[in-house]
Amino acid sequence: MPPAHYLTFPNFDPILVHLGPFAIRWYALAYISGILLGWRYATGLLKNARLWTHRPPPFSPEQMDDLVLWIAIGVIGGGRLGDVIFYNPTIIWRDPLEILKVWNGGMSFHGGVIGVAIAMTIFAWKNRLDLLRMADVVCAAYPIGHFLGRIANFINGELWGRPTDLPWGMVFCNQQIQRSYGYCPAGLAPRHPSQLYEAFFEGLVLFLILRWATHRAKLGNRRGVVVGIFLAFYGAFRIAIENLREPDSWMPQFPLGLTMGMMLSTPMLIVGLYLIWRGMREPLPPALPARAEAATPADGTPAPKSA
Repeated sequence: MPPAHYLTFPNFDPILVHLGPFAIRWYALAYISGILLGWRYATGLLKNARLWTHRPPPFSPEQMDDLVLWIAIGVIGGGRLGDVIFYNPTIIWRDPLEILKVWNGGMSFHGGVIGVAIAMTIFAWKNRLDLLRMADVVCAAYPIGHFLGRIANFINGELWGRPTDLPWGMVFCNQQIQRSYGYCPAGLAPRHPSQLYEAFFEGLVLFLILRWATHRAKLGNRRGVVVGIFLAFYGAFRIAIENLREPDSWMPQFPLGLTMGMMLSTPMLIVGLYLIWRGMREPLPPALPARAEAATPADGTPAPKSA
């Protein structure tokens, strides 16, 4: 029996605007905005000389302009393939063209991480850059896009949580959902708005933690520590929230109440803790001279001093 008080899911339209035969969806807009805002934020980190007290920035703002295209391909390609492989492999033989329809939703965070990691590895190799230090900058900007993506999941009425009797439990059923499916897949029981939990913890809170790491603790000077913080905190947040998020109905039943999200996030947590431990043990090089801090050359060498 549902509780006396619960929230009703708003009648959001997943499509922002129709342009003739084309439709601009909130989901696509979230990805585009996340990539663009993350790009500008990362560029700001590279240009902020006060953050680089013991090592020069790992690459130049101009290289960041090139890297953002590689990241976009990694996010979209890896995210979509990851969703298919990890969560819905029957698409491969049932409707393979559906794999290309990224505008319909269905993007895996863990697949996106793998795609971006591959793209960044190739970019670092081609440009002879330090992959870990490059990833420190990119990871600091990532939660911006993650926050927007989870808000888009909420607007789409997908990835809802488990049933709850808490006063903010929400019935994920509106006219748009009924029109799309012919019924309400989430049923009429109030559920955790787990998309908003993830937007808050994996997006906003994680961004503030990483902001402290880069600006207050200046941990960008330690190789891989910012990456480690990102992986460890995201993994911990995701594992915790998975207990409140409804597993996909087509996924197999895993033992001990584990979910696919938990199993994919556990290695992130372990690797993140290792990178933090490793980076904090590594001695810092001597502090940079004041003039050298402002330099952002591609090869990482300090700029020559003026006479």
